[in-house]
Amino acid sequence: MDVPAIIWALLGVLLGGLAGAGLMYMTYRPRTQQQQSQAEAEAARLVSSAQAQSKEIILQAQADALKARNDAEVEVKNGRQALLKQEERIQQQEERLARSQEKVDRKLEDLERRERGIAQRERHIERLHREADELKGRQQTELERVAALSNEEARGIILQRVEASTREDAAKLMRQIEQEAKDEADKRAKKIIGIAIQRLASEYVAELTVTTVPLPSEELKGRIIGREGRNIRAFEQITGVDIIVDDTPEAVALSCHDPVRREVARLSLTKLLKDGRIHPARIEEVVEKTRQDIETVIREEGERVVYEAGIQGLHPDLIKILGRLKYRTSYGQNVLQHSLECALLAGIMASELGANVQVAKTAALLHDIGKAVDHEVQGPHALIGADIARRLGRSGAIVHAIAAHHFEEEPLTVEAFIVAAADAMSGGRPGARRETLDLYIKRLEALETVATSFPGVQRAFAIQAGREVRVMVQPDSIDDLGSMTLARNVAKKIEESLQYPGQIKVTVIRETRAVDYAR
Repeated sequence: MDVPAIIWALLGVLLGGLAGAGLMYMTYRPRTQQQQSQAEAEAARLVSSAQAQSKEIILQAQADALKARNDAEVEVKNGRQALLKQEERIQQQEERLARSQEKVDRKLEDLERRERGIAQRERHIERLHREADELKGRQQTELERVAALSNEEARGIILQRVEASTREDAAKLMRQIEQEAKDEADKRAKKIIGIAIQRLASEYVAELTVTTVPLPSEELKGRIIGREGRNIRAFEQITGVDIIVDDTPEAVALSCHDPVRREVARLSLTKLLKDGRIHPARIEEVVEKTRQDIETVIREEGERVVYEAGIQGLHPDLIKILGRLKYRTSYGQNVLQHSLECALLAGIMASELGANVQVAKTAALLHDIGKAVDHEVQGPHALIGADIARRLGRSGAIVHAIAAHHFEEEPLTVEAFIVAAADAMSGGRPGARRETLDLYIKRLEALETVATSFPGVQRAFAIQAGREVRVMVQPDSIDDLGSMTLARNVAKKIEESLQYPGQIKVTVIRETRAVDYAR
C-alpha cells in the first residue's frame, strides 16, 4: 500500500470520529448554556486530539513506508549481485568446458594418429614375418640338401644333444642342492641331537629276560613235579606258564609268551622253593598273592614313568598297559625305560624345533605300548599301540605319531618324525641293545641283496656291522653321474624295504684301470 492511500485512510478514520462526536453532541445536547460551552470545549479538544493523532499516524506511516522501500531496494540490489555472480560462474564453467573439449579433441587426434601408426607397423611386421618364413623355408631346404638329413632327423639329433646336456646339468645341480641341503640338515640335526643327548645323559645296560629259576639242589625238581606230576600240572594250569624240567643242573626253565605271566611264575616258584611247602593249594595261594603284587608294581611303574615324563591326563588303562612294559624287553633293552627315554628325548627335540612338546612327549612315551599286548593281537606293534591310544581317548596327532614311528604309516607331522628319531636314538646307541648272530647275518645279507638288485652292480659288501654298504659297479655300464644316482636309489630302496636302527651309509665305487706295457 502506497503513502497517499494510507493518508486518505487515516483522514477517513478522523472524519468518522468527528462525525461520531457531532452525532453524540446532537443526541445529547446540553440544556443549559454552561453545559453547551463545556460540550463545545470538549468537542474542540477531541478534534485537536484527533488531528494530533492523525499527524502522528501519518508520520509513522511515512517512516514505515520509507523503511519498506529501502528494504525492497536492498533486496533488489542483493538479488542483482547474486545474479551477476551466477552469470560469472556459468561463464567460467562454459570456458572450462570449452578448454576441456579442446583437450579431448586433441587427444582424439593423437589417438587416431597412433592407431594409424600402429596399423602401419602391424602391416610392416606381417610383411617381415612372411619374408622370415620364406627365408626360413629356403634355409631349411638348403640345410636338408647340404646335410642330407630331413627336418625330423635333424630335430631328433638336436633334441638328443640338448637332452644329454640338460640331464648332465640337472644331475650336477641336483647333486649340489642335495649336498647343500644335506650339509645344513646334518649340522642342525647333530646340534639338536647333541643337545638332547647331553641334557638327558641317561645310562643304559642291556637286559636279558630271566626265564631260568635256579634250584638249591637237584632234589627240588622232584618236589616241583610232585606225586604223579600233580604239582607241576597245577602250577602250569594256574600260571599259564610251562615249566621245562630237563638235564640242566640245578635249574628249571619257564616258557611263556606273556612276560607278565612269566614274571609271576618266576616269583611264585622262587617263593615256593624258599617256603618249602609245594602242593596245589599252596601253589594257588602263592600265585594269587604274587599276581596281586605284580599288578601293584605294574600300576606304580606306569605312574612313575608318567610322572617322570611330565605328562598328565592319561587314561588309567593306558598307565596300566604302560606299566606292563617293565617286564618286556626288545633286543635286551627294557621297553619301559626305553619309552621313558624316548619321551624325554622327544620333548627336548620338540622344544628346540618349536613343535608341540606335549604331543611329542606323549606319543614317544606310548609309542611301544603295542608290545605289551602283541602276543595277544596280530599285527605290527606300532599299529596295535595306535589303536589302543585311539580307543582310550588320545588325540589324532598322538595316534598318528605312534603309528608312524616305524613307518607303517607315512609320517605327516613334525611330531611324528621327532618320535621316530627319538626311538632310533634310544635304540641305536652303543650298548643299548643286543642282536643275535642269526638276525645280524640276515640283516647284512638283506643289505647286500638290495644293493646287487640294481643293473650295473658288480659286487656289494655290508661292513661296519651293517652301518655301511659299499657297492662296486662296472665302469663300462655306469658313469660318474650314474654312480651318484645309483647311490641315491640304493639308499632309498633300503629305507623303503628294510628296518634298521640309526642310519646306513651307501658308498658306490667306480674304478677305471688303464694298463699298458713298455717293450
